[in-house]
Amino acid sequence: MLESIIMFLIYVCLVAIVIYLVIWVLRDVLGLPLPGKVIQILWVVFALIVLLFLVQTVLGGGHSLRFFR
Repeated sequence: MLESIIMFLIYVCLVAIVIYLVIWVLRDVLGLPLPGKVIQILWVVFALIVLLFLVQTVLGGGHSLRFFR
């Protein structure tokens, strides 16, 4: 179980970095004006999905998170 939680946290960090980079590219590189509320909603949705998968992992349904095995 500890291994699945550690892998889950690694995946969460990678997805958070990807989301941050996408927001950065849209705002700073392409100059697309994104309202702060849109960015806040994206992060809230991401946090809710993370909580959902974390509860699923802790309660025993962690097999859906093994992408490379």
